[in-house]
Amino acid sequence: MPKSVSRDRVWLGVCYYPEQWPREMWEDDFRRMRELGFGVVRMAEFAWSVLEPEEGVFRFGLFDEALDLAHRYGLKAILGTPTATPPAWLTERYPEVLNATQSGVPYRHGQRRHYNYNSHVYRSFSERIVRRMVARYKDHPAVVAWQIDNELNCETNAFYSESDHRAFRAWLIGKYGTLDRLNEAWGAVFWNQTYSSWEQVYLTRPSVSDSPNPHQALDEKRFISDSAISYAKLQADIIRELAPRHEVTTNGLFGHLNSHRLTDELLDYFSYDSYPQFGSIYPDGGDRPLRDRKWSWNLSKARSVSPQFCVMEQQSGAGGWVNRMEMPAPKPGQMRLWTYQSILHGADMVLYFRWRTAAFGTEMYWHGINDTHNRPNRRAEEAGRIGEELQRAGAAIAGKSYRADVAVLGSYDNEWDGELDRWYGPLTGYSVSSWIKTLQYAHIPVDYINVEHASAETLAKYRVVVYPHAAILSEDTARRLTEFAERGGIVVFGCRTGVKDENGQMRMQPFPGPVASLCGVEVEDFTYVLEGDAPKVRWTAERLQGAPDADAPKFVDVLRIVADDAEVLARYASDYFEGKPALTRRPVGAGAAYYYGSAFEESVAQALLAELGLQSPLLDWFEELPEKVEAGIREDDGGRVAFLLNYGSTPAAVRTKREVRELLSDRRTEAAGAFELEPYGVAIFNL
Repeated sequence: MPKSVSRDRVWLGVCYYPEQWPREMWEDDFRRMRELGFGVVRMAEFAWSVLEPEEGVFRFGLFDEALDLAHRYGLKAILGTPTATPPAWLTERYPEVLNATQSGVPYRHGQRRHYNYNSHVYRSFSERIVRRMVARYKDHPAVVAWQIDNELNCETNAFYSESDHRAFRAWLIGKYGTLDRLNEAWGAVFWNQTYSSWEQVYLTRPSVSDSPNPHQALDEKRFISDSAISYAKLQADIIRELAPRHEVTTNGLFGHLNSHRLTDELLDYFSYDSYPQFGSIYPDGGDRPLRDRKWSWNLSKARSVSPQFCVMEQQSGAGGWVNRMEMPAPKPGQMRLWTYQSILHGADMVLYFRWRTAAFGTEMYWHGINDTHNRPNRRAEEAGRIGEELQRAGAAIAGKSYRADVAVLGSYDNEWDGELDRWYGPLTGYSVSSWIKTLQYAHIPVDYINVEHASAETLAKYRVVVYPHAAILSEDTARRLTEFAERGGIVVFGCRTGVKDENGQMRMQPFPGPVASLCGVEVEDFTYVLEGDAPKVRWTAERLQGAPDADAPKFVDVLRIVADDAEVLARYASDYFEGKPALTRRPVGAGAAYYYGSAFEESVAQALLAELGLQSPLLDWFEELPEKVEAGIREDDGGRVAFLLNYGSTPAAVRTKREVRELLSDRRTEAAGAFELEPYGVAIFNL
């Protein structure tokens, strides 16, 4: 079972850095936190030099005083182990602890996350500072949880120190046992890459044309994930030993890290850092970009790890470093909107980043709730409104699970392999964006499911699962998806499905490999599609003929029917494969399997919504909702609550079909009644 945070109400809190502020400010800070309705603070994740200013010299006085004062004001504390930022005395005296570029140039002191996980020296120093910290605060009445490190694999998720090369060899020996098996898995006979000694084996290094062995590169990413988990285990084991009553978590969702395995093996629950305005500076593109609403998909990924999770850092102000990531200030209401966006998607504990904007350093433009002048502002006022609302409604939300009948599937292997593979890697982002936008604008909730960690019971919760471009597809996954369809589920595949085995090598069988019989099709031809050269797709099934022709961008699988009961729903309408099947459906037991031979653009996803009969679950309670409003449900045996979030800068009018009670305002709405969501407004209804 996935691990979740357990709270009797939604907890609200803030990240706080007492080492950055004069002591005479602390008491006023803690007092005002309580007035705003905050109950928890995170501290210490960047404070190694404060705790150990010299090698072997430990000073805990600053945090002793800060924690005592926080406790006096009724605040609980999550302590971060400070290992994300090694002190200068450590990196100068022991340079082997530093990470390095692929060319072998070490990263130097001056930013953060410049260490490597596999240095025995760094692991030893990390173990010591964590053990000292936990021993010091294991019985402190304010401390309830520990955050291991900070944002594992943030800043960089590639590691090339000498320690990493040595550890990679040991990892490969453990996985393959012999060089013959390694050479086979990596296809090393190609281009004469065969290894005859383990000392010849390295992580990928600079190469002609910057094109490493793709199977080696896939194993490299698996190794990096295992290294990060091993390093986290070092710390988790200490906390479990010395402070068994304290919770253990870490924050992130960064690349080359299996966060599901990390949580299953080490944590009590997963934590995520939510910065929706990244959606403005890195938009998803298209005519209708989701922008900050896109973060709902990221939160869905966090929810796949822990159904109820913690947001350890919730954006509360303008973001940006001094040299990149420039973001404007949130408009009035947006901080509240983003908070409830996190809560809708499963966050039962939300901590804002940060209490006060830093007066110095790289992140001095990453604004917190308070400005450096420390005078009242609208963000603090907005935080107080949220705190008051959650005091009233938080208990009715906590513990409830997000409800979705649709899931989009993914896997770590495909994500990591696709980073290098330009033939299918870009397909997934394009298609997932199309599906998520289509579902969002239709007010249909969706989950993310990692198939490598999904049991048959997990899949059985859904009516429809979409696995857009599963190039690497194991026989076990194919079996589980077949069972899902036989029991009444609908599975939708896209092009390039099942073409690779677990080593990333092309299967020597007709595509789509292990799901060819499930779908009742084989790929008779395929082609990469250049930009601007997409062929057309025409709907041929009578029930879909009202839909306009669609483009088939990025890639084309030309299909051949091999099962008598497979039905052609659409055909290619241009190019040399004109008239060939593009979209098929095959009944499977009580369910069905669909195969689409290209990347999913929005019009294709929209047509499939109609084909599958998918509608918003909130249509029983509300009239057609405005497109700019996100809708979702959290539920348990005790009832369900519906969230409506207005991402628009103008009011949104909503009409109810039934009498419902709005929890944040504690008012009732009549059947066939009308109400208005303010710009960036939120409403939560007890259904």
